[in-house]
Amino acid sequence: MFRRKFLQSLGTLGLTASLPLAPAVLAEETAAVSNNAQQLSLSPVTIKGKVHQKGTGIAGVAVSDGYNVVLTDKAGKYTLGSNATAEFVYVSMPRGYAIPHEKGIAQFYQPIKAGASNVTADFALQKLATDDTKHTFIVWADPQMIDKKDTNQLITVSAPDLKELAAQYDQNTFAIGCGDLVWDKFELFDDYKKAVEITGLPFFQVIGNHDMNITARADEGSAQTFKSLFGPTYYSFNRGEIHYVVLDDVFFIGPPKKYIGYLTEKQLQWLEQDLSHVKAGSTVVVALHIPVDSGDQRRNKLKDEPLGGVVSNRAELYRILKPYKAHIMSGHTHVCEKVISENAIEHTHGAVCGAWWTGPICTDGTPNGYGVYEVNGPELKWYYKSVGKDRKHQFRAYAKGAVPERPNDIVVNVWNWDPEWKVTWFENGTRQGEMHQQTGLDPLAVQLQAGEKLPAKHKWVDPSLTDHLFFAKPSKDAKEIRIEVTDRFGQVYTDVVPA
Repeated sequence: MFRRKFLQSLGTLGLTASLPLAPAVLAEETAAVSNNAQQLSLSPVTIKGKVHQKGTGIAGVAVSDGYNVVLTDKAGKYTLGSNATAEFVYVSMPRGYAIPHEKGIAQFYQPIKAGASNVTADFALQKLATDDTKHTFIVWADPQMIDKKDTNQLITVSAPDLKELAAQYDQNTFAIGCGDLVWDKFELFDDYKKAVEITGLPFFQVIGNHDMNITARADEGSAQTFKSLFGPTYYSFNRGEIHYVVLDDVFFIGPPKKYIGYLTEKQLQWLEQDLSHVKAGSTVVVALHIPVDSGDQRRNKLKDEPLGGVVSNRAELYRILKPYKAHIMSGHTHVCEKVISENAIEHTHGAVCGAWWTGPICTDGTPNGYGVYEVNGPELKWYYKSVGKDRKHQFRAYAKGAVPERPNDIVVNVWNWDPEWKVTWFENGTRQGEMHQQTGLDPLAVQLQAGEKLPAKHKWVDPSLTDHLFFAKPSKDAKEIRIEVTDRFGQVYTDVVPA
């Protein structure tokens, strides 16, 4: 039995919801975070300011302190009643304006000075030179570096790959770091920032479970370091006709490293306010780290879903998003998966680091890589970009014998698959029909991550069951077998399998 199932069973009991700690991590983190109690102040704070371009006010811009949301008036001015627990004031970047950033790290917020009763926070924006109705965004999930070997891979391989891809698009392109930017080693955040700078893109950040202060005494203190580097853990912004929302769904329940997938009431109330300014029927993109939902429980026949693997109170998120056409961006699991509900598609992304930098693929056979989303008005088109590969690399085909349990079958792994895709096969030039979908283990993942030859870097890495495998049984007379995969947008990808 693979060790993944053992970890999942612990997760259902709330005993752990993550992979094991690296040696000495707890000792280092204990020294890094203070748990001294401080008196909680609820003193009122008034925040005022102006959102402008070169002094000219911008009307209708949403401004928030993480509790309430107000809009700027026709002069671009706002007043926000807050209290001393608020940490930031930030704008929901309006469409048509450049994303302010410092070496790629988005700068849409200002810290609120502790003890101040009156705060002035102005935001200077710059109008884009071109219309952003058409734009592109990238989702970089789980870089998750634990040492300098990992960061070297990110900086010298992954970041240049994204830079090369971004050069094919115009300036209306940005990226989202979808959590687990590092692997508990906070000193490596500087390397993450360096990688972001190399890409040449502005990045918004999502907090992941490995980006938290793991010795905090409660959830409220777990994002201390992340906030000091990247600002608030939940916020929104706009690009073209799309409204983007970033949420923090990693709820820390105590050291060492215990957490669940959960959205706090504070966030849900803020989200309702934020979306009250978004027209019903609009497209909303939500980015968070832990998947809102997954097929993990079904695939592994678990009695309960892993507490750290999905969002426990996701029904409320779905309810709030119901008036909109929603796309949800997540990571965390190091696999590719699509979960489609009535009004939302969840895109769970394969990891930038693959199977924790042990090789070229994730545990479901998905190549190390990231999601690319091309936006035109309210519509999204997408593909998965494998690091070091052309964008046409959308599946991997295996000859007969790759799966010992089915020695006479060919098998295809279509990692970005959803039910709108078609996977067909041809024998000796004649179309045979669609291949049969079946849950299983990717043959290359089994080869690299299971059995006697385990990954040298992390021996606990195991293959994981996936729904995006397809099987067919060629005849004994087959001389040529061709696979044709058509995505939901009509793009066709082909490859030939040895007979």
